[in-house]
Amino acid sequence: MVEIGFDWEYDEETDEARGCDFEPFDRFEEPERTAWWFRLWTGNMEVDGGEFRFFGKTGAGDYTGFWLVRPGAPVTEQPVVHLGSEGERSVLARDLGDLLWLFAAGLGPAEAFEDPESPAEPNDAFRAIAERHAPGRHRSPVRIVGDARAEFPHFSDYIDAMCR
Repeated sequence: MVEIGFDWEYDEETDEARGCDFEPFDRFEEPERTAWWFRLWTGNMEVDGGEFRFFGKTGAGDYTGFWLVRPGAPVTEQPVVHLGSEGERSVLARDLGDLLWLFAAGLGPAEAFEDPESPAEPNDAFRAIAERHAPGRHRSPVRIVGDARAEFPHFSDYIDAMCR
């Protein structure tokens, strides 16, 4: 069995990072944990983030997960969103298949959010997974992120409406 993961290195001398800063969870985050930090993040004690299923975060505390916005669709067919520790937010991928192709391109959620055009080292293990589970859907990271943002242009407004 091949070990699949994310490599990330930070060079203090050059102040440059290399790789993907992403720590996937073993399972979706528990709803109580999501509710706790989502209320702090929005400043709104009346929300609980129940429309999200978070599956990982960065070292800086940015969260990535599925946004359950497509009624009746399986979680893997829901869009993938990124909520930054400083209030940044965006839709990154239209579904799990698109996210796999971002990973195959060598980008993690934070890298795709910040600059989907950034040069990255492709990940052959994720490419094999993407080819198996999302065949024929290979596109550039710019296109993947752009398509997701075009399909859900009001995501930021949706989040703004919850913030206090």
